[in-house]
Formats: sequence, C-alpha cells, structure tokens
Amino acid sequence: AEIVPLHLHSKELYKILFFFRWLVLAIAMVRFYMEKGTHRGLYKSVQKTLKFFQTFALLEVRIVPTSVLVTGVQVSSRIFMVWLITHSIKPIQNEESVVLFLVAWTVTEITRYSFYTFSLLDHLPYFIKWARYNFFIILYPVGVAGELLTIYAALPYVKKTGMFSIRLPNKYNVSFDYYYFLLITMASYIPLFPQLYFHMLRQRRKVLHGEVIVEKDD
Repeated sequence: AEIVPLHLHSKELYKILFFFRWLVLAIAMVRFYMEKGTHRGLYKSVQKTLKFFQTFALLEVRIVPTSVLVTGVQVSSRIFMVWLITHSIKPIQNEESVVLFLVAWTVTEITRYSFYTFSLLDHLPYFIKWARYNFFIILYPVGVAGELLTIYAALPYVKKTGMFSIRLPNKYNVSFDYYYFLLITMASYIPLFPQLYFHMLRQRRKVLHGEVIVEKDD
C-alpha cells in the first residue's frame, strides 16, 4: 500500500505540541499524588511547567479554530489565575480549589487537543469525538468553581497586605484596590461563563445532529 506523507503546517504542529504539553502536565500531577498521597505541594511541583505552557497559550487565540472572543476570554482568565492569583499569593497554593481547576483544565485540554490531533491525522476515534463534546459539561463548571473558590480564598490575604493596590495620595492621583478588583472579577464570571458554556453546547448539538462544525473567528 502507498504511504501518503503527512505535511503539517505550523498551526497543526502547534496543536499536536499542546496535546503533549498537557499530557506531560497530567503525568506529573498523577505521579506527584501517587508518590506523596496528598494534594499539598502539588501546585509547587508543577508550577514552572504550568506557567510556561499556559503563558505560551497566548498563541492559541489566533491558531486554534474557534471564536477569538471565546478563546481570548478563556486564555486570559487562565493566565490571570496562574500569575496574578496562584503565583503571587503563595498561602493559597495548597488550597483544594487549586487542584480542582488544575485537574479540570488538564483533562479538558487533553481531550480538546487529542480531538485536534486525531482530526489532523484523519483518524478520529469516536470516543475522542464523544469526549470532546461531553466531558466539558462537567469539567467547565468544575474548573470555574475551582477558580472562583481560589480567588475567594485569596481575598483575606489581599485585603490584609494591600498587594497590587495603589493608594492616594500619589503623584499620578490614581488609586487602585486589588481586593475590589478581585470582587469585580468574580462577578464577571456571571455573564462570561454562560457565553463559553452555551457556545460549547451549540457545538455539541451540531455534532449530535451530524452537521459540519464551522468555527469562525469573531
């Protein structure tokens, strides 16, 4: 039989790379828990890998075939969680809610990028397709709950230390309170999460009805 060479462009290679990226992170998390038997210290053990990969995900906004708005909100919120919450506020790094969003992110992304990878190879197993459009039903709310609980856990520390806040008077005559910014951020999940969730539900309905999915940039 003739073997047809597979020519991949940079975007396709990026998707395959991100599949292995999240797979490496998942293996590291499972290995840590099996060795330590606790979630305490888990974030610290994977933080360098997580920070690098999640920051690198900024490229995803233009490369992954989905709405720029949807992807932009998701990526920016995760970078916010990684750098301005979990990295910056060390006392909360052992919170169970951190593990909650880490597991939800990891399983979601492995599922999503395995879908992209197998689609590129022209050999998409039904289970991968099914998982892509069903796992999110539970994983998205779990991830959001983990993020909100982590921000909530950070509030007392932020209020006590006044971190990232700018007080008056100052030469710029500008004030900023990070504590209230976090409260506003938590409130912003109310209008934003349903948009992401219902976007995926619409894609799921198209797949279940056998329609071709055409995801366009906004």
